Amino acid sequence: MSLAFAQREDMSIGDQPGLIPNPADEELPLQFRRQIVLYRSTEAPGTIIVHTAERFLYVVQPNGRALRYGIGVGREGFQWQGLLRITRKQEWPDWTPPPEMIERQPYLPRFMAGGPGNPMGARALYLGETVYRIHGTNQPKTIGSAVSSGCFRLVNGDVIDLFDRIPVGTKVIVRQKPEL
Repeated sequence: MSLAFAQREDMSIGDQPGLIPNPADEELPLQFRRQIVLYRSTEAPGTIIVHTAERFLYVVQPNGRALRYGIGVGREGFQWQGLLRITRKQEWPDWTPPPEMIERQPYLPRFMAGGPGNPMGARALYLGETVYRIHGTNQPKTIGSAVSSGCFRLVNGDVIDLFDRIPVGTKVIVRQKPEL
């Protein structure tokens, strides 16, 4: 599958606190649905590898396979790469937009309790000591797009699945470009 086919156009959708998606919205296009795929890696099973250009998050499995999830990624200017670990996990996390986000989007609430309308979605996995997370979303249509402020978003069913599989301490590798 080519990258052009896999990724959706960058979307200019702002955060929509309070929006509660209906179940039909969580039905992703086939290429972004959670699935087992062939995947070569020298990383240990359980490692998370995020390919931002492809809009996929992989959990390395034994025997040259990975569990692949469709994701939304950081929009232009909010993309990054690196090596981190999951430092904590939270069910129905609260959302406190950082000051930089409030400055860019002053209409955002200063705090929002966890729940179905929260932009953080059903679960969050915190990446190192950064402001970045792997989390759910109340905007399933953004999966496959570059819209976030640097976090990685999954539909709520997928982030719950990932949350249940991944322990604190898991290695996370974020890559911008495909490996040759």
